[in-house]
Amino acid sequence: MLKVFADRGGTFTDIVAVTDNQGIINKLSQHQERFLIVPLPNQQWIIVYKLLSENPEQYQDAVIQGIRDIIGLSRNQPIPQEAIEVVKMGTTVATNALLERHGDRVVLLITKGFKDALRIGYQNRPHIFARHIILPTMLYEQVIEVDERYDANGNELTPVNIAQVKKDLQTAYNTGIRSCAIVFMHGDRYPRHEQQVAQLAQEIGFTQISISHQVSPLMKLVSRGDTTVVDAYLTPILRRYVNQVASQLPGVRLMFMKSDGGLTDAQQFQGKDSILSGPAGGIVGAVQTSKRAGFDLVITFDMGGTSTDVAHFKGEYERQLESEIAGARMRVPVLAINTIAAGGGSILFFDGSSYRVGPESAGSNPGPACYRRGGPLAVTDANVMLGKIHPRYFPSVFGPDGNLPLDKNIIVEKFTQLAQDIQNATGNTRTPEQVAAGFIAIAVENMANAIKKISLQRGYDVTQYVLCCFGGAGGQVACLIADTLGMKKIFLHPYAGVLSAYGMGLADVRAIRESGVEQPLTQELIPQLQQLMQVLETQARSELDTPEGQREFKASNEQEIVRKVNLKYEGTNSILTIDFALDIAMMRQEFEVEHKSRYGFIQIEKTLIVESASVEIIQKMDTPEEPLITRTRPLNQPPSSVDTVQMFTANQWHNTPVYRREELQPEDKINGPAIIVEKISTIVIEPKWQANLTERNHLILQHID
Repeated sequence: MLKVFADRGGTFTDIVAVTDNQGIINKLSQHQERFLIVPLPNQQWIIVYKLLSENPEQYQDAVIQGIRDIIGLSRNQPIPQEAIEVVKMGTTVATNALLERHGDRVVLLITKGFKDALRIGYQNRPHIFARHIILPTMLYEQVIEVDERYDANGNELTPVNIAQVKKDLQTAYNTGIRSCAIVFMHGDRYPRHEQQVAQLAQEIGFTQISISHQVSPLMKLVSRGDTTVVDAYLTPILRRYVNQVASQLPGVRLMFMKSDGGLTDAQQFQGKDSILSGPAGGIVGAVQTSKRAGFDLVITFDMGGTSTDVAHFKGEYERQLESEIAGARMRVPVLAINTIAAGGGSILFFDGSSYRVGPESAGSNPGPACYRRGGPLAVTDANVMLGKIHPRYFPSVFGPDGNLPLDKNIIVEKFTQLAQDIQNATGNTRTPEQVAAGFIAIAVENMANAIKKISLQRGYDVTQYVLCCFGGAGGQVACLIADTLGMKKIFLHPYAGVLSAYGMGLADVRAIRESGVEQPLTQELIPQLQQLMQVLETQARSELDTPEGQREFKASNEQEIVRKVNLKYEGTNSILTIDFALDIAMMRQEFEVEHKSRYGFIQIEKTLIVESASVEIIQKMDTPEEPLITRTRPLNQPPSSVDTVQMFTANQWHNTPVYRREELQPEDKINGPAIIVEKISTIVIEPKWQANLTERNHLILQHID
């Protein structure tokens, strides 16, 4: 049977499968150019496969087609239930719907007098000197003001006008709206009115009803309301996609990665949990493989086709409670990921005076110019121009029929023309390869700045960290990024090109429940917090204790319970998450250490406020093993290159050896400049860098200057 881990990205869909079926392996062995097959202990194999996320001439859904290709089925053949044990995946469906504003039509029900509260928001000015303020588009289409009100102490001031609400809901329903978001003042603490209106919406026939005290049971009307609207906007689209995938996999357990880094059953996957579904898999994969390799301080660097995601790890996953993605504010726990629009598909521009990289992306269709679909010049094209990517070492999956190699001729032609345009506009004489290198330098600087935001600007010495580099394009710029940041060590896992997909298989099932507190931190509050956390733990367990939730857990049924509190100084709005303890002095000390590191000062005289509390239950799952490899060549015999190519770096061309990763052995050392190719990515070793291979096939790049 197959266990399938998939990440549907903006350009490529990555699939990692684990199987004990010898028949499948025998069939795939005849197509070694398309599949990477790695033997594991206990008569199992890992299969690695990449395909374009969008290829409408060939298939409707990339994940389903990838499964069919691995099993050996034609395009329309049904997938047999007995062939697959579980599918774990991340998806960008909800993210793309939010970016493109293609979610479902939503009606917002809010307390009377607060019709424009979400539109007004917090009056933030991200561009302080902008004279023309462009407000983000609202996700809801209509607003119904509900005549109801509780005060802050739970006293009912105005009961719900049932008849009027029913009439207003019916009017919205008659216009074709089927999704509603219900957000009332103090609804997080006193939810009875929200429950009453939700019941009316259900009776009328609304198919998606998002209620604020369930979606985000925390204080602050605006952030709670925004989160509820996002959930109502995205969940229907997500549900249709889940049902579409499930219809192709009847009887197969289907799980999705949530934005908080935990897996959940497909039927419990909601819009509010899906925004960082794919990137979260990459963080989990990077952290877990780095820990296996012996690294505890990690900067994760995921460069894909459309964007680059970076994150910081120092012993535990970092999450943020409040975030803004694509102009939508949310207040749910998500992994702290800094994303920038710089990837292999980022389009290269010359605006008449300067070079620009992105944020627009060529995606997978048409893709970069070298994809043979008439696309524009992109970062991938620049690396082809510089000799860091060579068509003969890249999969032949391009062109109308998906069987042609990258087209280098069109790239040379376009960069030659671009160099001429730059000379005509500025008088600056640069060769085509110097132009390409200039664009790469800008992309590298943008990505390095993203890492600085999550490390240096928060008080962490990035030079003490390992750069865990992955994603299809990550290996091409790893050394350049590390040089820019002063980092001395880079970690490249053998599945670095598909690590987001592999991370789905390394993840655990997680259930998080949270609740607002908003009280001073005193010893008298501790019993209340303990009682609250017991309630939250019971709620979290109810998500796991289902028939589906009990399958595939470790035989030991190992669980971990994590209790956290969000603290802030009285009168401030910046919270820090720390471990819950029975001793308030311990919590205050941990808060002050983190506050000093983050902001550079502490305020001993100020009262600490417990803003909210959370409980996370982690259900451990079986994860793939990593095989050991042994050295068969003598220690004094270096690896043999398979080719020597021309590569442009440090403003000159170099004769550069090319090595195949599968032919390297433990303790092999390769000095740059060099290129290591594998079936899922290309790794460029710049001058002054050395690559070392370990017995677990981990590639460690070390700066040797």
